[in-house]
Amino acid sequence: MSINPFCEIAVEEAIRMKEKGWVSHVSSLSIGDKTAAETIRSSLVLGADEGLHVLTNLPIDTQLQPLAVAKIFKKIIEQYKFDIVLLGKQVSLL
Repeated sequence: MSINPFCEIAVEEAIRMKEKGWVSHVSSLSIGDKTAAETIRSSLVLGADEGLHVLTNLPIDTQLQPLAVAKIFKKIIEQYKFDIVLLGKQVSLL
């Protein structure tokens, strides 16, 4: 699974914000099975400082519903106390 273009744009914008001094740290988050680690690696190559992977065995295209994903994001945002969150537009499906 590779990073989709919309998420790549979000990562690139976050890195530009860091270069301008607007943010101090860029984290990349992916939810999915072990293949989602590839999207994390892609964001690290682009310049993200760290990658967070929420591992699940649920197929993201059929069983992991948007509300569940939103709740996972909410918990992680609260736990890490992120000040700003940039998101892509869609989920990449193979």
